[in-house]
Amino acid sequence: MDRATRLKAGGSSRELVPLIHSIARGERPALAILYQRTSAKLFGICMHLLGSESEAEDVLQEVYVTVWQKAARFEEGRASPITWLAVLARNKSIDRLRLRRLRTDSIDAAADVPDEADSALELLEQSEQSERLKHCLDELEERQQAMIRSAFLEGATYPELAAREAVPLGTMKSWIRRGLLRLRGCLEQ
Repeated sequence: MDRATRLKAGGSSRELVPLIHSIARGERPALAILYQRTSAKLFGICMHLLGSESEAEDVLQEVYVTVWQKAARFEEGRASPITWLAVLARNKSIDRLRLRRLRTDSIDAAADVPDEADSALELLEQSEQSERLKHCLDELEERQQAMIRSAFLEGATYPELAAREAVPLGTMKSWIRRGLLRLRGCLEQ
C-alpha cells in the first residue's frame, strides 16, 4: 500500500500512535494532524449511521473532543488507532440516535397525558354561570340570600341556621326552599 492510499485510509498505525501520544501530552498540532488524516473516514461512519450531514459534523466534533480528553487512555495493544477512533465515532453516533429516539418518544408520550384542566370554553361557561348565580342571589331578599349562602357555600346545617335565627326548623326549611325556587326561576330565564 503506497503512502497516498494509506493517508486516504487514515494513515498507518505507525504514524497515528505517536500522534495520539502527543495529544495525550496536550500537543494541539498533533490533534490537527490526526484530524486531517482521519476525519474523512470517521465522518463517513457518522454519516452512514446518522444520515444527516449536520448531525454527522456535530458528532465528529464530539469524537475529536473525546480524543483530546481521553488520548491517554488509548492502549496500543488493544486496538489500532483507526479502530479506536472508528469505535468512538460509532458509539457517539449511536448515542445521538438514542437521544433522537428519546426526544421523539418523550414528545409523543406527552400526547397521552390527559389535560385535566378545564378548557377555555368551560372556564368561560363557569364564569358566566357564576355571574348569573351571583346576579340571581342578589335578587333574593336579604334573609333568604344569607341563609342559602350559609347552607350551600359555608356548609351550615338547617338546624344550625334555625338555632342561629331563633326560628323553628320547619320555618328555616321553608325560607330556604322558597329562596331556592326563586333562584331556580331566575337562573332558568
